Amino acid sequence: MRKKKFIFNLTILLTLTGTTVADACTGITLKSKDNGIVVARTIEWGESEMENLYVIVPRNYIQQSMLPEGEGGGMTFSSLYGYVGLAVVEPGWVVDGMNEAGLSAALFYFPGYGQYPKYNPENKNKTISDFQLVSWILSRYSTIDQVKEAIKKINVVSIYPNASTAHWRVTDSTGRQIVIEIIDGVPQIYENKLGVLTNSPNFPWQIKNLNNYVNLMPGTAGPVKMEGITLSAFGAGSGMLGLPGDFTPPSRFVRASFLQTYSIQQDTSYDSAMLAFHLLNNFDVPLGTEFPVGKVPVNMPSATQWTIATDMKDRIIYYHTMYNRTIRSINMDKIDFANIPFQYYPLDEKKQETVIPATIKK
Repeated sequence: MRKKKFIFNLTILLTLTGTTVADACTGITLKSKDNGIVVARTIEWGESEMENLYVIVPRNYIQQSMLPEGEGGGMTFSSLYGYVGLAVVEPGWVVDGMNEAGLSAALFYFPGYGQYPKYNPENKNKTISDFQLVSWILSRYSTIDQVKEAIKKINVVSIYPNASTAHWRVTDSTGRQIVIEIIDGVPQIYENKLGVLTNSPNFPWQIKNLNNYVNLMPGTAGPVKMEGITLSAFGAGSGMLGLPGDFTPPSRFVRASFLQTYSIQQDTSYDSAMLAFHLLNNFDVPLGTEFPVGKVPVNMPSATQWTIATDMKDRIIYYHTMYNRTIRSINMDKIDFANIPFQYYPLDEKKQETVIPATIKK
């Protein structure tokens, strides 16, 4: 029964990664006055409802990578560190999480620009699938330098040759953050001081593209006089006139960069995590925008299936979903990773909003 379910889920994943409809993930990073760091992101998939899970992985838990087209026998790795992650479709396919050493890692779609190395069966013992790379990073490493060195010694492949590629954001407890992109089979690693990530094109292009918006600023523009005519803003915020509002990856990268930069720095990491949800509301993708009129394949509340904010200082993972906007939390300090068993649960116990009636005095 488990094997049949795995094959079914593999089919879903191959369909998911073989299209560009899902390439709408948006990530931001916030720093609080108490030296807290919060990494947050959305995940989108509009074709169907994914099986969304949270996973708790203990120390010494052993995993083995899948290989192209479902072949078994890839790289085996055990967890030096326990971790908590949010997964899609299968518990082993963690796409965002943090380990007990304070390292965070996340997968973002990167269609059309990445190229993994060609799979060589002779190297299968050091080959890992892209959807298991986050688990491998969280299992084994605690610093950016360790990850940078280790990524050079393995081969990352897709489990399906025609699937979309991915890139990754990794952040350690000091706040240092990198982006990993595999181009022409070679890992390219970029320091991400801005802390924003979306999808394609590549990260250096996204940073360079910000120069096209050098005119944007917080506040209100004008007034401006023109030959006896005074031009005045219709309302507040006109300094951001021209900020792109569509859902393409370059536009979301620009919008996230400016909203993050000009948000008010919060006193605590908890406050920053709550602010992250407000900022990421700007990237909640209405399902109907991804398809032609009348061609939407499924009726869900949103293409944005879940949003996560990880408080790296207090070691708490917060999330809400398309079905329930109530924020839920997983406190890693309350988990004994040396003794707890491997376990996973759906993100939603019930797929409905938590609605609390307002108090009305009679």
